[in-house]
Amino acid sequence: MVSRVRVWLNRTYAENVFFMDQLRRNPCGRAVEIHATHGDPDSPILAAADIAAMEPEGLSPAAYVEYALDQCVRNSIDVFVPVLHQTALAEHREEFAAVGTALLAPPAEAVHTFQDKVVAYEAVEKLGVPTPPWWRVRTADELIAAVDELEAAGHKACFKPASGAGGVGFRIITRTPFSLMHLSGFPSPYMPLDLVVQALRQADEPVDWLVMPLLGEPEVSVDCLTGPDGRVRMAVGRTKNGRRRGFTLDPSFIEPARVLAEGFGLHYLTNIQFRMLGDEPVLMDVNTRPAGGLHQLSQCGINAPWAAVRLALGEEPGDVVPPFLGSDYAVVSGPRAVRPVSAPEQHTDLDLPAHVPAPDAAAEAQTAHATHPAKATHSAQASQSSDRPLTV
Repeated sequence: MVSRVRVWLNRTYAENVFFMDQLRRNPCGRAVEIHATHGDPDSPILAAADIAAMEPEGLSPAAYVEYALDQCVRNSIDVFVPVLHQTALAEHREEFAAVGTALLAPPAEAVHTFQDKVVAYEAVEKLGVPTPPWWRVRTADELIAAVDELEAAGHKACFKPASGAGGVGFRIITRTPFSLMHLSGFPSPYMPLDLVVQALRQADEPVDWLVMPLLGEPEVSVDCLTGPDGRVRMAVGRTKNGRRRGFTLDPSFIEPARVLAEGFGLHYLTNIQFRMLGDEPVLMDVNTRPAGGLHQLSQCGINAPWAAVRLALGEEPGDVVPPFLGSDYAVVSGPRAVRPVSAPEQHTDLDLPAHVPAPDAAAEAQTAHATHPAKATHSAQASQSSDRPLTV
């Protein structure tokens, strides 16, 4: 009899409830027990798990590694999908393997490379993958010089943190003076250059920004699945053009994504994003984790999370090729269950030593267990940005 697979997702984004759903609906009919931990007691991730618990707060990366190792031993975790502290955890891959847990994450060196966008751009250019023109900016004068050069070339300038995830800190530079126009409607990403310069000159410390042209659509996110042997098993693009979403196997996006995945050893599930500079696709970002929209590939007949778990278990899923490309769709929000009772947050000393002792019996007794939302009886639901596709 084949034993069940125990998969743990640590503190992650709400969209991964669909990652969990796909593991349960795996085409092998294998029993999967999903563990989840989070810092937010009302995260739908906790409600969607079979076994859920609050994470201790205030752990250093080193202390978190000790906490994670203890969790894997206590719960006999087969596959660990880390998002929080991915770099520190990847550095201890062999220690997780020693306790029987496969880490579903790229090697630490690859994760380090793509944490800093400047380091990443310098590295990928050596492989011949096209990038947009960019400047690393730390002062007001450097920002003005970069913006002037971009505008002289006919571009609109934008900036974002050199290190960061998603669209956090992304702004578009405008020469339009601040006025009521900026205060009407919804908040805008457009920022007048003079206000940004003023803020930089009044700041107590330099910033660390990447300044580049505002790139055009479509945005194409290529979801890749790469084995520990460095061979890409899957590369499928998800397109975004305004509200409309779709899928592509266009080589102008797929081939450079394969080059990056193989060249940097981006093992397991990663997401490589491109946008357009004129008529040319250029690299925008590389995420060394499963994308929040990964589940949308189910519209193409693909269960990418299960294929990745099989790879982590040492099994061979073969080449994961979509049997068809799904029709275009839009993304809408939908409700997901939360747990009936919010568990109290676990606070810890912020100056913990690197080694964290195993929780005592009392702490274990407070561990929150949750059933699959389909079996939940509580009526409270949380409206999350669920990336649930709606065909258009």
